[in-house]
Amino acid sequence: MWLFSRKGASGFSATTTAEEATQGIDGTGLTASSQVLLFTLFSPKENNKKEGNPFHSIFSAFWVSSLEYEQEGKERGNTALTYVFGFTSLSLLMFTKIKPYSCFSGGSSGIGTETARVLALRGVHVVVGVRNMTAGRGVKETIVQQNPNAKIDAMELDLSSMASVRKFAADFKSSGLPLNILINNAGIMATSFMLSKDGIELQFATNHMGHFLLTNLLLETMKKTADGSKTEGRIVNVSSRRHKFSYPEGIRFDKINDQSGYNSVSAYGQSKLANVLHANELARRLKEDQVAITANSIHPGVIATNLFRHLSFLSAFILINEQKETIILFSGSVAGLVGLFGKYVIKNVEQGAATTCYVALHPQVKGRTGLYFADCNVAETSVQANDSELAWKLWDFSLSLVNKRPHT
Repeated sequence: MWLFSRKGASGFSATTTAEEATQGIDGTGLTASSQVLLFTLFSPKENNKKEGNPFHSIFSAFWVSSLEYEQEGKERGNTALTYVFGFTSLSLLMFTKIKPYSCFSGGSSGIGTETARVLALRGVHVVVGVRNMTAGRGVKETIVQQNPNAKIDAMELDLSSMASVRKFAADFKSSGLPLNILINNAGIMATSFMLSKDGIELQFATNHMGHFLLTNLLLETMKKTADGSKTEGRIVNVSSRRHKFSYPEGIRFDKINDQSGYNSVSAYGQSKLANVLHANELARRLKEDQVAITANSIHPGVIATNLFRHLSFLSAFILINEQKETIILFSGSVAGLVGLFGKYVIKNVEQGAATTCYVALHPQVKGRTGLYFADCNVAETSVQANDSELAWKLWDFSLSLVNKRPHT
């Protein structure tokens, strides 16, 4: 990432790591709740109809990341590197071993895990929400091995299910723990059309509705913590630059479950736009009520994981059918581009977690709310993301969906 090492107003840049962004900060006495980042690229077999074909979602994922990397190059002002980003994105996804609902970036190397590790390193008591408790315990063990003083716990949480979100919130409140920082970090990407257990389009349900409900359920705990400790609370929504590429209308309120007009790429952008709008409207409401809690959204950046580090120039794309364990191989030769150019133009995991940790902990962000950050600096959003009327409408719409399912 040295090609993009120019520092912003904060003194940090795209090359800043999470440890560097929080250097010298003492988080002792603070409690944070976060989720380990999850990506699913195709549907479980029971939903694998024509529109749910795994290849549809895989190529959608290719397209999402290609556009993401291309946009990264354009916004950096380097046309030549735009093509490097595009090629690298294809390599990164093409040589990933994929299973439904698996940790896309690895149980011990994702930005969610890195965020938890760095927060714990700074003395914060971290409660990690995970869909798979076995993976969650592995995350905890890995962090504690590196830092024996780390305070970290794992609790079960499936953000696609309102019942699971309610149970997580109830269990957290029953624990009696305070809550200073809430990081809404988990998400899915480029799925074929599916409905959640609550009958809501899956990407919108997981990436937005789960976070919306979780935040609302834990908000009183955060208010009490902020008031009792006289310490500002912080809510961080992990969005994406892809929020700029939603449907033309932004949020399809009347067609949220319209399968005929569904586009997996636009649906992902819609859910990421919802993350920004949610943070903005929450910030407005908290400020209006004079509550000492900030709410912001962030773009972590285009991130490479360790998935490609041990791949040779000639490698293969591996798709595994979960039930039959059928392995399909496609020969390829672009993975080598990742190893050759990736480190110069793509963030590693440590850099990818920097903006989240910066916004969650750094004194520079105190009192700053309703903003969107990238590379540990305030960044520009889309016109739709700045639409206060759209943000209010989304809040009202989301609340109506929650109220229709009070016991699920």
